[in-house]
Amino acid sequence: MSQLGLNLITGPANAGKVALLLRRYLEALDAEPYLIVPNRSDVERVERDLLELQPALFAGSIGTFDDLFSRIARAGADVRSVATDAQRALLVRRALASHSLNGLGRSARFGGFADALLTTVAELESGLLDHNDLDGELAALYAAYRGELDRLNLWDRDLLRRHAAERVVNELEAWAGEPVFAYGFEDLTGAEWSLLQALAGRTEVTVSIPYEPGRAAFASLARTMEDLASLADGRIEELQPAYGEVAAPALAHLERVLFTEADPSDAPAIDGALRFFEGAGTRGVLELVGEELLTLIRSGCPPEEIGVVCPSLDRWQAPIETALGTLGVPYALESFVRLDMTAYGQALLSLLRFAWLGGGRADLYAFLRSPYSSLTRQNVDFLEGRLRGRAVDRPEKVEEETIRLRDGQPLPVLEALRSAPTPLDAVAGLASSMLRAAYGTESPPVGEVSRYDIRAHESVMRLLGELRGWSDLDGVLSTEEIFAALERAEVRRAAAAEPGRVALLDLLRARTRRFEIVFVLGLEEGRLPRRGHESPFLADDVRRELDERSRAARLSRPDQVARDRYLFYTACTRATRRVYFAREAAGDDGSPREPSPFWDEVVSRFPQDDVLLWTRRRPLSQLTWPLEVAPTERERLRAVALRAADERPVAEAIASANDWSRRLSRALHAFERPTRLTHPQVLAELRAKTTFGVTELERFVDCSSMWFFDRMIDPKTMDREVDARLRGSIAHQVLYRFYSGLPKELGADRVSEDEVDGALPFLRRCLDEAIDGVRMDLTDLQQRELRHGLWRDLEAFVREDAAAASPLVPRRFEVLFGSERAAPELQRGLELAEGLTVSGKIDRIDVDPFSARGIVQDYKAGKHGHSAAQIEQEQKLQIPLYMLVLRDLVGIEPLGGLYRPLAGERKPRGLLRAEAREDGLPGFTKQDYLDEEAFWSQVERSRDLAVGIVERMRTGDVKHDPKGGDCPSWCQLWPMCRVRRA
Repeated sequence: MSQLGLNLITGPANAGKVALLLRRYLEALDAEPYLIVPNRSDVERVERDLLELQPALFAGSIGTFDDLFSRIARAGADVRSVATDAQRALLVRRALASHSLNGLGRSARFGGFADALLTTVAELESGLLDHNDLDGELAALYAAYRGELDRLNLWDRDLLRRHAAERVVNELEAWAGEPVFAYGFEDLTGAEWSLLQALAGRTEVTVSIPYEPGRAAFASLARTMEDLASLADGRIEELQPAYGEVAAPALAHLERVLFTEADPSDAPAIDGALRFFEGAGTRGVLELVGEELLTLIRSGCPPEEIGVVCPSLDRWQAPIETALGTLGVPYALESFVRLDMTAYGQALLSLLRFAWLGGGRADLYAFLRSPYSSLTRQNVDFLEGRLRGRAVDRPEKVEEETIRLRDGQPLPVLEALRSAPTPLDAVAGLASSMLRAAYGTESPPVGEVSRYDIRAHESVMRLLGELRGWSDLDGVLSTEEIFAALERAEVRRAAAAEPGRVALLDLLRARTRRFEIVFVLGLEEGRLPRRGHESPFLADDVRRELDERSRAARLSRPDQVARDRYLFYTACTRATRRVYFAREAAGDDGSPREPSPFWDEVVSRFPQDDVLLWTRRRPLSQLTWPLEVAPTERERLRAVALRAADERPVAEAIASANDWSRRLSRALHAFERPTRLTHPQVLAELRAKTTFGVTELERFVDCSSMWFFDRMIDPKTMDREVDARLRGSIAHQVLYRFYSGLPKELGADRVSEDEVDGALPFLRRCLDEAIDGVRMDLTDLQQRELRHGLWRDLEAFVREDAAAASPLVPRRFEVLFGSERAAPELQRGLELAEGLTVSGKIDRIDVDPFSARGIVQDYKAGKHGHSAAQIEQEQKLQIPLYMLVLRDLVGIEPLGGLYRPLAGERKPRGLLRAEAREDGLPGFTKQDYLDEEAFWSQVERSRDLAVGIVERMRTGDVKHDPKGGDCPSWCQLWPMCRVRRA
C-alpha cells in the first residue's frame, strides 16, 4: 500500500516539476492513478508527453478538477442533475423575480446585475458557505437561488463540487485509494482545498507548484504554499533551477533575477534572447510586432511556436486583429466571444428580435441582407430601398409591405419561425437553415469565416439543448428568456495551439503553455500591473471576514499587483529561444507614456548599453518602413510613395521595375482633386441645354461643386424623414389649397381680419388633407408633432396676412414657367440671352384688382427672409428674375417681390419699388424700398449674373467654391465632394 499524505514538489519555473510529476504518475500506473491538469485542453497534450516517456498507457486517468469532482459525486447516492451555465442564468433571474429587492430594485433591472450575482454565488458555493454564513440582502438572494435549485432538484457545478468534497470527507467508499497527482494550480478554492485534504487522508497525493521561498515573484502564492506545506508535513521536494538547460543564458538569468535586487553587471550578454520594442501609439507597437512575426515565420519558425501575450484580450483584440490581418500573419485568438458579436449571431438575433420582440425594419433587413437569408443582394436592396423611401419601420407594416413588393410571396424564414411547434424548435430550424443558405449542401464549408460560423452554430445548438432540459424541468420558456440566453451565449474563437497559427492569449492562459518565441505586450504604466476591482456583492473586507469565520472558505484574493507580478514572471519563462517586450513610448497623440514597472524591472537587470543594442523604436513620424525592410508589398509601395517626396525619379524607377507605376501615380495624386468637367459628352450636353431653373442657378452661386452633385449626379436620399424639407413642402401645399380655394369656400379672394376665425376650419382641413397625402409611414407621435408645429405656424401666417394693409389680393398660385406643365403662354420661359431661358415656379402672385400691377410672394420654411441688400450681397436670383417673369411673361407690372418666412417672427423682406410705397405696398421695411433706377439696375445685374453662371456651367467650370469660403452647415453633399468637415 502506498504512503498516505501529501507530497509537494516545488521550485522555480522550468525546474522540471511537471516532468518529475509525470514520471511519478507512470511509476504508479498499476494503482490506477488520477492526474489532475489545469484545463481540458491540457489533457491531450499531457497524454502526448506521457506517450513519449512510455509507448502505451493501459491504466490511470487524466482530467481536470471538475472531472474528478463529477466522478466522485456521481458514484454516491442521491445524485442530482447539474444545471448548465444557461440554466443557472435562468435560475438566478427567477430568484431575483421572486424576491423583494428593497434598495437594489433599480440596479436589478440591468442584465449585469444578474451576471454579477451569479459570479458571487459561484464564489460562495466554492467556498463551502451557506446563506446562514452571510448577512443582509446577499444572504436572502443566495437563499432564494439555492431554493430554486432545490425546488428543481438540481445542483450547479459548485454544489456538485461541494457534495463531492463532503462525500470524500464522510464516506470511506468515496475513494478507493488510487494515488492522485496534480499540477498547474496556484490558487485553490475552498472545495478544491477540502478535496485535497480529504484525499491526502485516504491515499498518496502529489502536487507540483511553482514556488521559491522569499522571492517577490511568488508572493501571491504564499498562502497556498503555506497550506500545502502544512498538509505535506515535511514531504517537500525542492527542485533546483534548470531553465538554463533549455533556454538561452539571458533568459535563464532573467528567470533568476526578476523582481530581485541583482546587480546588472553580473548579467550575461543578451545576445538577442531578449528584445525590446518601443513604438508611438498602439499601431506603432503592433506594426513592430507584426513585422517581426513575419520575419520569424519566413525564417522557418513554426507559427504555433510563437505566443503573443497580452494583459487582457478584451482591450487588445481589435487592434491586434487589424494589424496582423493587414500584414497577413496567421493567428488564433484563444478566447471566447459573445454570440451577438459574430456575423452568424447578429443575423440570427436580428431576425428573432424582429419576429419576437417588436423589432423594426433595420432588424429584419439586417438578416435579409446577410448571406444566411438565401436572398440576393439586389433583391434586398430593392425591397429595403422602397421601405426606407417611405420611412416604413413599424414591424407589421414592414412585413406587409415586404410581402406586397414580393408579389404576395411571404418570407419563408418568418413562416418557418411561426409554424414551429415551440420557440426552441423555431430557433433550431432557423439556425440550420442559415448554414444551408450560406454554404449549401453540395460540399463542406471551408475557410476562416465558415469555421467561425460553424462554431457559432454549434454554440447555438448546444444552448438549445440546455434550454430544452430546462423546459423539461420548469415548463415553457418565454421568447424573451430564450433571446436573452442566446445573446449571452459564448463562441470559442480558436482552440489551443492551432497548427500554423500564432497564439494570441492572455497572461492567465499563457502560464501553462510553452513556446519558442514569446511577445509580451501592454508594458505601459496603468496597464500592467492592472488595477484591482472589487465585486459589487463581496467587498475585500467582507471576504476577509468570511475567511476568518471559516478557514476553508478561501475567498480572499491575493493582491492584484502581486498576482500580476507572478503572471508576468510566468510569461517571461514560457519561451525557450527568445522573449520580446513591447510598450507604447508615446500615445496616439504623441504624448509620452511611462513604462510599466515590470518593463523597468527587466531593463534594470541588464547593462544599459546591452539593452539599447537590442531595442527597436518606431516614432510617430515614421509613416512606413524603409523600403528594404518593409514586410509586405503594400508597405513597400507606401515606402516608395514616401521616397517620391524627395527622390521622385528614383521612386518612379523602382515602381516601374516592380509594375507599380499606376498604383504609385494614384498614391501621389491622391490629394489632387481636379473638379473641372472635362468629359466631352458631359460638356456637349451642357452646351446643348437651353433652359435652366432659377433654383439651379442659385445653387451654383452657393457652390458650383454643390450644383454638380445635387443637380447632375442627383443623389437620392434613401431614408425619408420628417425634416425641414418635408415640413416646407406640406406648408406650401396647404397655403396653395387654402388661398386657391378661398373664392369657392368663402366667396372672397382674401381673408379680412374680421373673417379670419371663420376661415381657420378650412385651413385646418387643408392641413389634414396635405398630411394625409404624405407617402410615409408616420407614427402617431410624428403626425401629432407635424400637425401641431405646422398649424401653429400656418395659423399665425394667415392671421398676419389678413391683418396686412395691402390692397393687393392673391390671384395666381404655383405659377409655372419654362416647362411643359406651365400655361401655354408661359411654356417658353424667361429669355435672358440668345439660346438661354429660365424656368421656375412662383409660389403666389398678389395683384391689384383695379390695375395690372402685382407683387411676387415666395414662401420660406425658415425664420428669416432676405432684404434688398442681402439679395444683392448674397446673389439671390429668385426675386429679381421673378420681376422679369412678371413683366415679360405674365403681363403684370411688378411692384416688387417678398420672401415670406413661415416661422419665427415671419417678417416679410425683399425687393420693392419705392414709388409703390404709398400706393400699393405700404408697411414694409424701409430699406427694402428702392428707387426706380436702383430697383431695375439690381434686376439687370441679376440677369447678367445668371447669364455668367450659365456660361460657367457650359464650360464645365466647377470648383469647390462655397459662398463665403466655408461649406454651409446644411449641405449634406460633402462626403461626395470629399471635403473635410469640422
